[in-house]
Amino acid sequence: MNRIAYVTGSNGFLGLNLCEALLERGWRVLALHRATSNTRYLKCLAVEPVEGDINDRASLARTLPNAVDAVFHVAGSTNLWSKRNAEQDRINVEGTRNVVAAALAAGAKRFVHTSSISAWGMRSGTIDETDEQLGHVSPVNYQRSKHLAEKEVLAGITRGLQAVIVCPAAIIGPYDTATYARLFRMVHADKLPGVPPGSLSFCDVREVAKAHIAAAERGRVGERYLLGGEDASYMDLVRIICEIAGRQAPSRATPAWLLKTIGSLAESVASLSGKEPTMTRDAATMVTRKLFCNCEKAQRELGFRPVPLRKMAEDCYTWMKVEGHLEIA
Repeated sequence: MNRIAYVTGSNGFLGLNLCEALLERGWRVLALHRATSNTRYLKCLAVEPVEGDINDRASLARTLPNAVDAVFHVAGSTNLWSKRNAEQDRINVEGTRNVVAAALAAGAKRFVHTSSISAWGMRSGTIDETDEQLGHVSPVNYQRSKHLAEKEVLAGITRGLQAVIVCPAAIIGPYDTATYARLFRMVHADKLPGVPPGSLSFCDVREVAKAHIAAAERGRVGERYLLGGEDASYMDLVRIICEIAGRQAPSRATPAWLLKTIGSLAESVASLSGKEPTMTRDAATMVTRKLFCNCEKAQRELGFRPVPLRKMAEDCYTWMKVEGHLEIA
């Protein structure tokens, strides 16, 4: 009998890659999505779509089978605009609390929670799983919410939840239409306004998906696993994209102070227009940090495999080109 996976956030960037990886390994996949979600790509996969919402407890109870083999809680908000912080908390913190409660009630055999390197907050340098998380004191709500979401999972573990936490760094790859895809589109269109001065660990979305499955199969309950890859600056990434796209690369990064000024001004304008700004204070704070992660634990215990940044960028660019996403303004 096929193992059954219940996936929240199934129609998102990572969720779609995870669904694909599960199907390739013979899992039966119940793909939770909201009634208003764009399921264009989800419909192309041999999943069983189930309608619901992580903030609707009744829908979780209705769609989550008893003794399901694994719940993969991937759904989350990556919002970086303060106006939407309350909504982000409902999704990331309260939503996680609801999924944890539903998994406990259903007797789920395993629970894999998608966290983020952002749960460590505004640290700098290279971290590993033993370093203290500072997300709870971060000025960026996204980082606070990811830290608090982990606390909901840890609370569930004290009540018997067989949970493992995976913490990806910056994810790149196919099915991205909203995160780093924006950078690819701007470079392709020769409309890149500047390059952030920060640096991050970059990881391949398909390897992150595989690590989720490995976490369900052999990850240690209560453990965190950081998923990194190639450590690089945003300038390194932009130069690679420019080479792939045949565009001229910028000569230098935009100063941090200027990005933060732009973010503040853009939010002031947005408060009058109601339209989400392209740069915010939180976004400027995030893209000016230099934070890397040591992923040796995930490599050792989950078989996680780092991928060269150029390979990730080429795969993402090719997918976006084939799907017509590079031409979207």
